[in-house]
This record gives sequence, structure tokens and C-alpha cells, in this order.
Amino acid sequence: MDKKIETKAGFVAVVGRPNAGKSTLLNYLVGEKLAMVSKKAQATRKRMNIIVMHKNAQIIFVDTPGIHEKERLLNQFMLDEALKAMGDSDLILFLAPASDKLTEYEKFLALPQSKNIKHIVVLTKIDHIRQGDLLKKLGEYQKYQENFEAIIPFSVNKGVGKELLLDEISKHLPVSPFLYDTEILTTDNIRDIYKELIREAIFENLSDEIPYESDVTIERIEESETMDRIYATIVVEKETQKGIIVGNRGETIKRVGKSARKQIEFFSGKKIYLNLFVSVKKGWSKERESLKEFGYIV
Repeated sequence: MDKKIETKAGFVAVVGRPNAGKSTLLNYLVGEKLAMVSKKAQATRKRMNIIVMHKNAQIIFVDTPGIHEKERLLNQFMLDEALKAMGDSDLILFLAPASDKLTEYEKFLALPQSKNIKHIVVLTKIDHIRQGDLLKKLGEYQKYQENFEAIIPFSVNKGVGKELLLDEISKHLPVSPFLYDTEILTTDNIRDIYKELIREAIFENLSDEIPYESDVTIERIEESETMDRIYATIVVEKETQKGIIVGNRGETIKRVGKSARKQIEFFSGKKIYLNLFVSVKKGWSKERESLKEFGYIV
């Protein structure tokens, strides 16, 4: 008789400072554009589960907002999301750009959530520094070697570290049947993914102050075999922000729409009709009820 293959499955929280490269790494590991990527800090607001099958393991990565100081209510929600993900996970990946000082890692070690759960340090963006500097950085982390299970240099651009990282993660997951269908890549629903792709287009096409105080609601999706029609509202806090998003003769919103439509078509494999509307809701990011409406349960 064939011996039954032992399977593993578990949740892996991916944490680090804003812009540490979390979403880029996850999209690379899953081979699809699922997590929101932006050069702007604090683009990711909510947890997102991204599922990677590796040999006999099902790894459920939890993409989290960057760990940062609490300021306003929305920031507080984002920090709480990251800390909850850590507390609920079987393993933590701490991402640190290789050029960073160890300050952020030391702050992470001071968090109560980091005490009881094993973690792996992933040094991201290693292609941005010289080999000698990378070796020096690895040496600096050695004083904390009692704390981490492994430290892995990683570069999405050079394709370095993927197999090593997935093997190392799998070692630390509990023995378990798979928790989800092996064909699915995320537990997020299609509305959430479309919303994030539109938000990313706003971040990429507009100035710094607008995206942070903007959000997107998907009003409805009309699906057919060849084309999906998506009706969405971009919500901002001020009339002046609405003017900036719409732009002169509607040029800016057309650019945002075109960018978002391309990403959604690439993801869905279908033709997309995207209708974007802009609405003003004053102070939404500072009000608990508004945050609940947008799905940020505080």
C-alpha cells in the first residue's frame, strides 16, 4: 500500500514597516497580481489571505498593513490588523529591506505578539546593495539569532530566495489537511480585489495627499461571459480632492480608469467596462461609523 503523504497547512503573517516589499514579494510567490503594490507608504489597509501551494504544504500568507505608529483612527485600524494577523498565525515573516538599520526589527521584537510565535527574517531588495554590505547586514542580525528561525536574503527582481523561503516556511507549519481548495489563490472575494486594483490606480496616478484620504466602493458588477461591467465610486474627504481626481476636462479620472481597467482585465481575463464616479464624504477616515461602512471594523 502507498504510504499517505503527510500534508501541512498554516497561516503566515507577513509584517514589516510600510514599503518593506510585502505585497511585491507575495505577488511574486503566488505568481499573480493580488496584493496591492504601491511606492507610497501604507497602501495596504486590510489583511488579505494569499494561498501558495508548495510541495506538500498549503501556505496561507496574510498580507498586512505596515507596522507604524498610531495616529488617526484609520491608522489605528491598520496597526490593529497587523497585530491581529501576527497573533492568529502559525509563523511570522518579518520583512526588512537589506539597506535598513535594525531599528524596525528591534521594535518588532519588543511587540508582545512576536514573543510566542516563531519568525523568519527576510531581507528584501538585496539587489539594491553591494554584496559586501549584504554580508555585513547578515552579520549585524546574528546578535539576534536566538530569536529567529532563519534569515533569508530575497530579491524579486533577480529571482533569488523563492525556493529556499518556501522550503523554510513549510518546515515550521503544523501537520494538517489543506484548509482551502488547492485551486484558489485568495480567500478575498472578487469585489475586494477589484476595489484594491482601482485604489492602486489612484495611488499611482495622483499626488501624495489624495490617495491616503480616498477609498473605493464597488456599487455593482454586471457579469457576462465576455465582459464585466463594474460601477465604482471613489470617495474623498474634500471638494478640492474631488477636483484633483476628476482633473481638467475629466483627464485625470480617465487616466485612473484606463490604468485600473487594464489591471482588472489582466487579472480577470475578460473585457472590462469600468464606470468611475467621484463622491465627497467629509472626514470619513476619522469617523468610526464611516470606517465601519467601508469595511474597516475598528
